[in-house]
Amino acid sequence: MNSASLDPTAMIKPRRKVTGISAILLPFLDSGEVDWESLEAHIERTANAGLTPAVNMDTGYTHLIDEQTKLEVLKRTREVLSGGKFVAGAFVKDEPGAEFDLDAYSREMTLISEYGGLPVVFQSFGLIEQAGPEIVESYQALGRAVNEFLGFELTQDLAPFGKVYDLETYAGLMAIPQCIGAKHSSFHREPEWQRLQLRDQKRPDFTVFTGNDFAIDMIMYGSDYLLGLSTFAPDLFAKRDAMWEAGDPAFYELNDQLQYLGYLTFRSPSAGYKHSAAQFLKLRGWTKTNNTHPDSPPRPESDIAVLKELGERLGVL
Repeated sequence: MNSASLDPTAMIKPRRKVTGISAILLPFLDSGEVDWESLEAHIERTANAGLTPAVNMDTGYTHLIDEQTKLEVLKRTREVLSGGKFVAGAFVKDEPGAEFDLDAYSREMTLISEYGGLPVVFQSFGLIEQAGPEIVESYQALGRAVNEFLGFELTQDLAPFGKVYDLETYAGLMAIPQCIGAKHSSFHREPEWQRLQLRDQKRPDFTVFTGNDFAIDMIMYGSDYLLGLSTFAPDLFAKRDAMWEAGDPAFYELNDQLQYLGYLTFRSPSAGYKHSAAQFLKLRGWTKTNNTHPDSPPRPESDIAVLKELGERLGVL
């Protein structure tokens, strides 16, 4: 499949019902402890808006927090949602040159399933440093641990252990029955259009979740989403999605405003978006502080005035 075979204008799918999954920011108190009250409220708020909460993702510092915190997040998510749907990151920490750790991944995925969540398989050095056929074999082995899971391609702009697969490897991933979808976070449109085209040809029930916070209108072309940007405003993302389904032209202006928020907050270093989210949620009165994990990149305090103006334009401040 090459660029010449792509016609994005022909791929637009109007009045489509969008599936939205929103990564939940893990908030912190001035003491350095997790702000569990604000976390639980945001999980509930996200679900009530009609989006599926995603916990222990990059937005939840899954690569920085300890196992006890991850487990507590799963427990509280299950309790807040009372059996409602959620997804959670299955992350295995390793180093360059490491072997693929099937047992560790299987434990993480099984644990998430036991708590009622759908596992999202984070990449690791041991996974991505294999050749394409071995990567597919690794995912096939993971499919024996749980009934369903989501894959995840992650740009190295966000994590050094990420990789965007070639289309042959992606097709192999798509052919695994237990893999019901995958998040694509290359931050580029063309490879995502290629995946949508491949999905439509090979497996129409497979869900391509855009993770492109610089192109949230990819839902127009058939992507659903699993975004960090939506944690800033799950209410507005749900409103935007409903507008697209209804054919409401107001979709475009609201999408533009949300996209501007994305361009500001996901600027380099992209991982700093988590501090931007904390600043914005604090402005909305949804968290007690704008603190983040101490190992996460900060944003300048001067951003707060810009975020306040954007919040006012969006009608939430």
